[in-house]
Amino acid sequence: MLKIALESLGCSKNLVDAEIMMGILNKKGYKLVGDFEEADIILVNTCGFIESAKQESIQTILELAQLKETANLKLLIVTGCLAQRYSDELKTEIPEIDAIVGTGSYQQIDEIIANLEKENHIVSLDDIDFAYNEDLPRYVSTPDYMAYLKIGEGCDNKCTYCIIPKLRGKYRSRKMEDIILEAKDLAAKGVKELVVIAQDTTKYGCDLYGKEMLPELLEELAQIEGIKWIRIMYSYPESITEELVKVIKKYDNICNYFDMPIQHASNKILKLMNRHTTKENILSTINMIRKHIPDATLRTTIIVGFPGETEEDFNELVEFVKVAKFDRLGAFSYSREEDTPADKLPNHLDQDVKDERRDALMLVQQGISEELNAAKVGNGYEVLIEEQIEDKVYIGRTQGDAEEIDSIVYVKSDKKLNIGDFVNVKITSALEYDLMGDVVNELA
Repeated sequence: MLKIALESLGCSKNLVDAEIMMGILNKKGYKLVGDFEEADIILVNTCGFIESAKQESIQTILELAQLKETANLKLLIVTGCLAQRYSDELKTEIPEIDAIVGTGSYQQIDEIIANLEKENHIVSLDDIDFAYNEDLPRYVSTPDYMAYLKIGEGCDNKCTYCIIPKLRGKYRSRKMEDIILEAKDLAAKGVKELVVIAQDTTKYGCDLYGKEMLPELLEELAQIEGIKWIRIMYSYPESITEELVKVIKKYDNICNYFDMPIQHASNKILKLMNRHTTKENILSTINMIRKHIPDATLRTTIIVGFPGETEEDFNELVEFVKVAKFDRLGAFSYSREEDTPADKLPNHLDQDVKDERRDALMLVQQGISEELNAAKVGNGYEVLIEEQIEDKVYIGRTQGDAEEIDSIVYVKSDKKLNIGDFVNVKITSALEYDLMGDVVNELA
């Protein structure tokens, strides 16, 4: 029995593709292993979104390729966005790669591996606008208590800095009944937190049903027994409607958590980015959310140093961030990507200017985060326990924190806690981004 190991890089959407590949191979009788040294076959599921992600993917491929000399590795297979985007370069530059599998071909991973017995260096780049095959198995690799629920693939937004539509195709929603069926199956297996993902979750249903159907989908998901938290990621601000906010407010098991990547707050830069909104509209959406849900957690991402961004544009962004007071904010220096419209724009900035602006913005956000966290001292929060770090000390997160990307809570408890437990924690002190607290009583 051949042993297969997986390294999945990049976003959670990419991870779901990897989990489907592992599900297919598991069903075909391959043994899935966590130790690369043991593996006969290694799959590297790559990211090709920005320069740093590409470098990480290439570095990982090169490191794992060495196992052909030092361990059991017979086949090295590269899948995902980098494979789709740079298949020719990968084939030429890294001859140790046995197969290159694009974003439209991962569903044939078992056939591709079988064909490697007869031929070397397979490149499979099928139609990226493929329809979903709902019959494929999935090997969920996240902790038992949580799973990602991908509701759509591809993107129609055409932001000028983004290569995703070329790598993932146009927006395709899954049928609502298929999503509900998968969610029920995950709940039956013990999943307590469902994380709803797509390139843009708010566009769900536009292609299938002729209108945005995320509110209706959430109504259905909220009824599923056993699901304690439903978290929605990647919601574009222009499509966060009052209807959507009211549905989120209505159900206790839908997290009051809004992940809305605004990317900038200068109308000039937003237009250059081809974002379909304005600073005024974004602020209006934020105010609308907080009117309905005063304690909502707002998370965003911002790109600084976009071509043409002046000092004035950047200062406008900083002032906006001070007004908006996002609970969570990630800032990134603009990454110049070939084959994107933004690459052809004039007035690109030097890297040191971009990085200085990023650091300056994050310093502003650090102050906002400290202020918001200080106000939480003395409050009680429900916390999901994810790790024990020492005797009587655990790490967890609140409903306002997504796994791996947001803040954590250090939890003290005299009673033994289990990973995946939900406990009630009183916050005793606050750090810049994280919180500390004591368990006051266990929740059912």
